[in-house]
Parts: sequence; structure tokens; C-alpha cells
Amino acid sequence: MTDQPQLHASIVAMVSLASGIASNHPDMGQCQLDRLRHAGVPQHQIDAVIEIARHIRDEAAQKLDAAFDEASAAPAKPKVEKGKPLDVDVTESGCCTPTASGQSCC
Repeated sequence: MTDQPQLHASIVAMVSLASGIASNHPDMGQCQLDRLRHAGVPQHQIDAVIEIARHIRDEAAQKLDAAFDEASAAPAKPKVEKGKPLDVDVTESGCCTPTASGQSCC
């Protein structure tokens, strides 16, 4: 078995920060902000990570809301069996839309 190099601590902190924001984690990545700043990551890069994560979170919520609105306006559909995924198409707009400043999240 070969040893794989570990991700750099700043990359781990960025991924953790972004996933915490995108998932609405209660801590929202506060300790990752401190780690990134302590590691010397430029503020504009931290801001870009935050913007992308918030955009993904908000876009997911909008798509979920739209799917719910569509389902609630339509005639009753058969119930989804427990443990089966709900058939919702989230690919209408492609991979994703860019953030307000033009950052790509794909």
C-alpha cells in the first residue's frame, strides 16, 4: 500500500468552511476562518469560498422549494416508498449557475 500525500491544511480548511456554509452547519466554519487567516490565505480567496458556498446553499434551497411548489400544485401523486429517492430533476439549468460576482461553482 502506497502512502498518499495528505491535503494541505489550508485546502482542508477551505473545503470544511465551504461544506459547513453550504450545509447550514450551526458552527458555519468559524474555526476554519481562523485557520485560513493564520495560514496566510488571502482574504479575497476566503471571500470567494464563502460566496461560492452560499450560492450553492441558496441554489439548492431554491431548487428544492421549486420542486416542492410544483409537487404541491399538481394533482396528488403516488407516495414515494420509504427509502426510495424522490424523482426531482435538478439539471434543468445545467451544472450550476455562477455566483453574483461571476464565480463558477462547477
